[in-house]
Amino acid sequence: MKNQAVPAKSGKRRVLLVLPSLGAGGAERVISFVAQHLNREKFDVQLLVAESEKENKFQVNGVDTVYLNKARVSRAIPGIINQIRSFKPDVVLGAIEHLNAVLGIISILFPRTKFIGREVNVMSVLMTVAKGKKSRLAPHIYSFSYKKLDGIICQSEDMRKDFERRFPFAKDKIVTINNPITIPQPHSGEALGNKEEFKFITVGRLAKQKGHLRILEALSSVAIPFSYTIIGDGPEKEAIFNRIKELHLEGKVTHIPFSAQVPELLAQNDLFLQGSYVEGFPNALLESCAMGTPVLAFKAPGGIDEIIQPGINGDMAEDIEDFTQKIANLTQEIQQWHRSDVSNSVYSRYSQEIILSAYEELFLS
Repeated sequence: MKNQAVPAKSGKRRVLLVLPSLGAGGAERVISFVAQHLNREKFDVQLLVAESEKENKFQVNGVDTVYLNKARVSRAIPGIINQIRSFKPDVVLGAIEHLNAVLGIISILFPRTKFIGREVNVMSVLMTVAKGKKSRLAPHIYSFSYKKLDGIICQSEDMRKDFERRFPFAKDKIVTINNPITIPQPHSGEALGNKEEFKFITVGRLAKQKGHLRILEALSSVAIPFSYTIIGDGPEKEAIFNRIKELHLEGKVTHIPFSAQVPELLAQNDLFLQGSYVEGFPNALLESCAMGTPVLAFKAPGGIDEIIQPGINGDMAEDIEDFTQKIANLTQEIQQWHRSDVSNSVYSRYSQEIILSAYEELFLS
């Protein structure tokens, strides 16, 4: 451990944010961002991480951070309990389903503390359509645990509806808070302009639910000149690159396993392609629009239809054939669009000021 807690100043609300790790991921990005930007005149903030600092992919400058150095959340439970006793928070916020379940059970020991779980996906779809990894905990344990939580944050309306179906008793505990845009807004008002070769990009973990294979199927039928950049790594890497070879796309595809300059790379491309079968509230899609790069996505649950405004910042497709056709349509349309309009379409709804205000209001209530 490091950075032990200090007493809170009178009148401040103490908030403990808990994560399994600070590795690459949407939950890690959002919670580390919230930890750094909550109003310090209203809150004393501590970040508790189950794993070690060596796993960090996100900076948490100026945040009192404690690392439990445990490989799994289950092994970190005694440390989480001890840190709650030490810090004496008014509010504990966890992110990711299995951690939320653990915090729900721990909450029994701290009746004066409010415990909130933040969900990260539309789980029923992830478990079926995309064949996601099965939960380590039995459904009845989740049900018991979530009854003990004081609040649930869902990132999108799709997630909220799914959670209500799975846990009807939690309806009155749910609040929807979208993900914030965590990068500065660019000031370029340039048009996307005429192109001899279009640059497409996808950012995301190489996993089945991200749908890279159906993007490749669509691209194999695209007639216009293009190049395609894939940023990300994961378990489906071999399958994805085998398919690239089968479709004879090797000369058009560039792979970047990880980059700390994702916003800059997004801004250098003309169209973001998203193949996901399910999302929570996709950070990469949000960031692409923020950088002025429009999006073409498959219709899928998880906030995609909340972010995308057809004719303004992108479009959505029903299937692979429709995706291919809309690539052709969009590459013509977007040449008349301005990056600043695409960017404003999301900053006006998901700026850090708007989203942080929602978190602060929840913690104060």
